Amino acid sequence: MRLLADENIPLDSMRALRTAGHDVFAAAESAAGATDEVLLERAGVDGRLILTFDRDFGELAARHGRAAPAGILLIRIVPRDANELTELLLELLARPDVRWSDHMSVVDRVHLRQRPLRR
Repeated sequence: MRLLADENIPLDSMRALRTAGHDVFAAAESAAGATDEVLLERAGVDGRLILTFDRDFGELAARHGRAAPAGILLIRIVPRDANELTELLLELLARPDVRWSDHMSVVDRVHLRQRPLRR
């Protein structure tokens, strides 16, 4: 899957996602300091699902009419370490029953909630 990891996603998690076969654009590596608007645009152009702990992406995409990327996954946990986050992400991204594209998805330790992004 094509992913855009916000700067707040640990590098260890990004490396593990790459090892699992995902194409990860890491803001911390390639676009440090870029605004959320710039990253949202990049995700839209590249067809990448945004991984973030930051609620601002959903605000930009849903409420302010910005171009919807291939989806946004808002992580609402404070992981004990990068391994916990990595395991959660790998499990979620492997689910065949989840449609990420054009959806705002919010995950915590128990639930995955989704709603369509407006275009």
